[in-house]
Amino acid sequence: MSSKLDPRLAVDIGGTFTDVVLMSNDGSILSSAKSPTTHKNPSDGAMIGVHRVLEQSGITIDQIGLFVHGTTLATNALIERRGADVACITTEGFRDILEIGYERRYDQYDVMIDKPDLLVPRSHCFTVPERMSWRGEVLSPLATGAIDELTEQIERSGAQAVAIGLLHSYANNHHEVQLCRLLQEHLPHLSISLSSEVSPEAREFDRLCTTIANAYIQPLMAGYLDSLAKQLANEGLSSPILMITASGGMTTLDTAARLPIRLVESGPAGGAVLAAQMAKQCNADSVLSFDMGGTTAKLCLIDHYRPQQARHFEIARASRFIKGSGMPVRIPVIEMIEIGAGGGSIASIDSLDRLQVGPRSAGSEPGPAAYGKGGRDATVTDADMAMGYFDAERFAEGLLQLDSKANAEALSVEVAQPLNINVTQASIAISEIVNENMANAARMHAVESGKDLGNRTMIAFGGNGPLHATRVARRAGVKRILIPPNPGVGSAVGFLFAPVSFEIVKSRYTLLEGIQLSKINSFLDELIDDATEIVEYAVPAEPLQHRRVAFMRYQGQGHEIEIELPDHALRNDDINELRDRFEVAYRQQYSRPVPGMQIEILNWGVSVSNKPERLSVEHNNPNDNGVALLGEVLSREITCDYTGDKVRARVYERSQLSTGYKIEGPALIIEPQTTTLVSADFKAEIDAQKNIVMFRRTTS
Repeated sequence: MSSKLDPRLAVDIGGTFTDVVLMSNDGSILSSAKSPTTHKNPSDGAMIGVHRVLEQSGITIDQIGLFVHGTTLATNALIERRGADVACITTEGFRDILEIGYERRYDQYDVMIDKPDLLVPRSHCFTVPERMSWRGEVLSPLATGAIDELTEQIERSGAQAVAIGLLHSYANNHHEVQLCRLLQEHLPHLSISLSSEVSPEAREFDRLCTTIANAYIQPLMAGYLDSLAKQLANEGLSSPILMITASGGMTTLDTAARLPIRLVESGPAGGAVLAAQMAKQCNADSVLSFDMGGTTAKLCLIDHYRPQQARHFEIARASRFIKGSGMPVRIPVIEMIEIGAGGGSIASIDSLDRLQVGPRSAGSEPGPAAYGKGGRDATVTDADMAMGYFDAERFAEGLLQLDSKANAEALSVEVAQPLNINVTQASIAISEIVNENMANAARMHAVESGKDLGNRTMIAFGGNGPLHATRVARRAGVKRILIPPNPGVGSAVGFLFAPVSFEIVKSRYTLLEGIQLSKINSFLDELIDDATEIVEYAVPAEPLQHRRVAFMRYQGQGHEIEIELPDHALRNDDINELRDRFEVAYRQQYSRPVPGMQIEILNWGVSVSNKPERLSVEHNNPNDNGVALLGEVLSREITCDYTGDKVRARVYERSQLSTGYKIEGPALIIEPQTTTLVSADFKAEIDAQKNIVMFRRTTS
């Protein structure tokens, strides 16, 4: 492991742009860059950004002490169905786990319902004679004599990867491991994923779906990560390469290649980590994280400086907001809502002459019409440009010269003419719809979590977050907004705050009353040892911290509540404390506990991590006298997002604004990778950490 004094490099490959950040050991951003994502070979765009930040800082790649990477490649492969051909193997008699699912329709009144695409057709679902009990007892040994026929079936299917999900393997994985070894002897080219390793929890449908998703993207991700590591080594990088996971931690390349499903939503997780750090820095106890990029917008609730966590989410929903219409995945993840609303989101007119915005995106190739790269679709970025919010010559650090003619033509042809309105009205309409879509997602996410947005601070970042923050906040009822330094590459900055960590959740059923403490303590110790082995591989000499939880419910219920366990081994006098903690949590979620009901524990979880250094993001600013160094303050005509009128907005350079400087809206604060819009009903101030803090005025 390189010295902690060496600079650190973070790369976040998004759907539209690739962000690169170079940070010194004291938290100063030495350099950052955005470059269009190269979808054919994502590492090409990443290396363009890496070379740029190294050149700007005068640092060579062999001086880098840590390389941290997050990518949308795993997510996109699942959404776009670009993975391997997968076969799955289950216990004999359970071939139709995928077909049966939850034994219900996600929309019972839709006679034309689209079932979730679970990646494996029934013709690729195979079984093997064996049976394990829920306690892990062998009821019927694995029939090794059936392996020859099984391998023939797999070969005929043309499968490149296999997902093994045998019944109750979370309790005893012996049969899965044995079957994997036998298959590898017969078919050594196969990529094999075991449910007991990918998701060792009860609920066979979720466990099998998660394992299938892992198998589906494993060949692609393993090849990509191996290629990236070789490319960086050839460039001269000698430091460790760590990957951001969906839970907001970092893990090794080997673990990421083996469990690539944990990389799903890794980029957005970095943004939530950044927002949590900024919340702690500014003593904002209740936060809404708002990350708007070129393809999607992500919103996350953060309380007590910790992002909301979940163990279950769905990929590629057939119906955007209907639970059950996607492929369930059960892994530790930062809980957020993500919608197809970004700068590249395409505006179109539907068959009823209604304006729709997103979820389709123009991406980076060719991108919005304003990019001048051949795109003809009208997008959110085109609307923002028409409203006067961009400096055409300085957009994206001057790497993209915006084309005003193509921009106006796309808005006119695709939106204005079909609706019989002018280009200005078309741009306002696009803006209104996309901002309402994002605000509605925020409101819905808060309601589902039983929380209120009114008293929260919005922390906004991403290439388009600062530009849309006031417009979304107004609709969501948020009155205070914070824009951190370097917001355009916020998720990549967040990568550098993430701990090296690994989390394991595993099923082991017990009633709270009569719990066998010695066996449970041994079970938790084994989980900690397994997680520690992975973390110590990346940070062998650092002290580690542990967190242990139990997932508890009243007996017979279908959903659990996460309850934190004490730091020490469980003792008899902890039982009443755990019962009290559960009933407090249950009351918070469901208004009142249920008297006289036994409490059961289905799953146990451990998290092992190093203690991330307390860095504070520094924003280099030569001015410290409380005034702007712009000389005569510039202004530009814009379309006011609050009134719809043409107004003059003052234009400020963020790097020349110092602590305490106050700005009244409407105004634009520009920086190399994004622009902050201070709407007419907001005022802004630069705080001591060089954040832009905006407050909504009660009157405007």
